[in-house]
Amino acid sequence: MQPNVKIFSGTRSRYLAEKIAAHYGNGLGKIKIEQFSDGEIQPVFLESIRGDYVFLVQSTCAPADNLMELLLMIDAARRASAGYITAVIPYFGYARQDRKDKPRVAIGSKLVANMLVAAGANRIITMDLHAPQIQGFFDIPVDHLDSSAIFIPYIESLNLENLTFASPDVGSTNRVREVASYFNAEMVICDKHRKRANEIASMVVIGDVKDRDIVIIDDIVDTAGTLCKSAALLKEKGARSVRAFCTHPVLSGNAYENLENSALEQLVVCDTIPLKKQCSKIEVVSVSELFAVAIRNAYENKSITSLFIHSQRRNL
Repeated sequence: MQPNVKIFSGTRSRYLAEKIAAHYGNGLGKIKIEQFSDGEIQPVFLESIRGDYVFLVQSTCAPADNLMELLLMIDAARRASAGYITAVIPYFGYARQDRKDKPRVAIGSKLVANMLVAAGANRIITMDLHAPQIQGFFDIPVDHLDSSAIFIPYIESLNLENLTFASPDVGSTNRVREVASYFNAEMVICDKHRKRANEIASMVVIGDVKDRDIVIIDDIVDTAGTLCKSAALLKEKGARSVRAFCTHPVLSGNAYENLENSALEQLVVCDTIPLKKQCSKIEVVSVSELFAVAIRNAYENKSITSLFIHSQRRNL
């Protein structure tokens, strides 16, 4: 007999998990996240999951309780004899700590990978890791989804005349080049130098942007400092319009104020993290259907390559 598929949600990602489950054709499984008066978390599954394929949806964005909750959900599922446990992590927190870029620092993403495996996860489904090589930190399968499957149709619908793509820093060039090659469009780079985290010392534009409609592509928008400075510089260099497409709306600190006062015409983000408040320049597109298909393909042992639009184009 085929095992059942059961989708459960952590506290932080319930809004997204409900949409994923609806697209899949299942209701969300019953789970209760109890909390002691001191803040200690205890997940309790309210239905049998023995032998089932269990998918646990939770982004590990701040605060760290979200990560701890996911780890405890995995452990509870393993102890309840789940047949196969997949952690569905739309936003993988600590991904920016992927190497020792200075002495005596932690490699946070490797530590998180170790904890997820130790807790009992059999597979990870995530989207747009800040550094794709983080997949190698896991000794279990990782399905790494690409937001271009969501963004490319949206960009096509804009019908921009002189479309040019911009990378907000050198580290994002591969991601931007993939999308630019799909459109056979040109690409420019905003090269920045930081004094410290979240603080830019200087920035220059490499490439011609005069009279062009610029689309900036990035995986994370945090304080929006880089994004806003890039937009201002691109407009200063003669760009006709500047938009940005960023997968994960972390949006901490003064991000919302920075965006409202920026030269950006529009910021399109995914719903991997819920917005803290509304902003006139932000539009949210959902990744729920993409994750639902990824869950089905994982369960049925099918490839997820078909979910990558730019891969389809390249293979024609």
